[in-house]
Amino acid sequence: MNIHEYQAKALLRSYGAPVSDGRAVLRAEDAKNAAGELDGPLWVVKAQIHAGGRGKGKFKEAEAGEKGGVRLTKSVAEAAEEAKKMLGKTLVTHQTGPAGKQVNRIYIEDGSDIERELYLALLVDRQSSRISFVCSTEGGMDIEEVAASTPEKILSFAVDPATGYQPFHGRRIAFALGLKGPQVKECVKLMGILYKAFVEKDMEMLEINPLIVMTNGSLKVLDAKLSFDGNAMYRQPEVSELRDTTEEDPKELEASKYDLNYIALDGEIGCMVNGAGLAMATMDIIKLYGAEPANFLDVGGGATKEKVTEAFKIITSDPNVKGILVNIFGGIMRCDVIAEGVVAAVKEVGLKVPLVVRLEGTNVDKGKEIINTSGLDVIAADDLKDGAQKIVKAVKG
Repeated sequence: MNIHEYQAKALLRSYGAPVSDGRAVLRAEDAKNAAGELDGPLWVVKAQIHAGGRGKGKFKEAEAGEKGGVRLTKSVAEAAEEAKKMLGKTLVTHQTGPAGKQVNRIYIEDGSDIERELYLALLVDRQSSRISFVCSTEGGMDIEEVAASTPEKILSFAVDPATGYQPFHGRRIAFALGLKGPQVKECVKLMGILYKAFVEKDMEMLEINPLIVMTNGSLKVLDAKLSFDGNAMYRQPEVSELRDTTEEDPKELEASKYDLNYIALDGEIGCMVNGAGLAMATMDIIKLYGAEPANFLDVGGGATKEKVTEAFKIITSDPNVKGILVNIFGGIMRCDVIAEGVVAAVKEVGLKVPLVVRLEGTNVDKGKEIINTSGLDVIAADDLKDGAQKIVKAVKG
C-alpha cells in the first residue's frame, strides 16, 4: 500500500525526522489560506500522485510555458494560483505511463535552501530477508539510472535483525555521503529514526530522494515515498486510513474486495489460474508463444463459485482483453467449482472474446461436463502448452 508525500512526511515528522512545514490542499478555494499559513519566502507547490518523476512530468492540459508537477513560487498568491492550475489536471510522468494520473491533491510547503542533494532508501532485501539501507551522493536522480551508469556511487548493506540498527550503521552512511562534523551525528540520529519507523509501521520501502544538506549544514527530508506491507495492515489501522483508493487500478481495487490476487498488466490475454506459481508459468508460456498477459490472477485454493464469477467479470471488464485462458490444476481447488463460476459469469456478462479452458485434477471430469453441457463457445485444452497455443492462435488469428 502506498501513501502520498504529505502523508509520508507527517508520519516521519511524528517520529522526529526533519521535514519542511506544509499544508495539503484538496480544493482550489483553500489554496490561498493554506499557503498563507506558511512562512515563506519561497513556497513549493507539489502535485500529489502515487508516482515518481513529478518534477519532470507534464500535464496533458498544460498551457504554453507551464512547468511540471513541482513548482517554486515567490508569494502566497502565486502559490495559490499554481495549485489551482494543477488540481484536477492529468499529470504524465515516466512512472504513470501515457495515461497519466489525475491530480486530486496538492501539497504546499516552505522552500528550502539546498546545498547538496543525496539519495537514501530503506527496503526489505528479499535475498537476505533483512532490512537494507541504500544511499548515494547522486540525490535527485532515478536510482536505476545511477545504478546503470555509476554503480560505484551506491552503497547498500543489510542490517542484522539480531542487533537492529546501531550507530555504526549511521556513521557508515554518513561517510559514504561525504558528511562531516556535526552532520555525522545528525545522520546517525536520522537513520535511527527512519529504521524505527520502518519496523514499527510494517513498511516495505522508505525512499527519500532527495535527502538534502541545507546551506546551514543541517539535513532535511525534502521528499518521501513510503510503501507498506498490505498483509500487515490489520495491525496498522492508522496507516490503513491513509489509503487513497482513487490512486489504485479500479480492477485491482474490486479484486481486493473478494480476496483475489489480481494485478493488471498491459497485454491482451486475460488469465484465471489457481496458485501463484502456476499463474506465473501461465504468463510465461503466453509470452513464449508470442502474446502478452493482460493480468496476473490467482483465485487461490479455497475459491468459491461466487469468487470465480467475480474474477471472470473483472477480467472481462478490461477493454484490452482479446482472449481469456482459464488454467486450473485442481488440488485443494475443485475443477467443478471453477467450471460453475465460469459458466455463471459468462451467462451474466456475456462472452465477446475467445475462451480457452484447461482443467486438470480434482473433479476434472465433472468440471469438463459442466463446461461441455453449458452451451458456451469454449475451446477445450488438454494441457498448459495446448491451452497457451490455442488462445494465442485465437487472438492472433
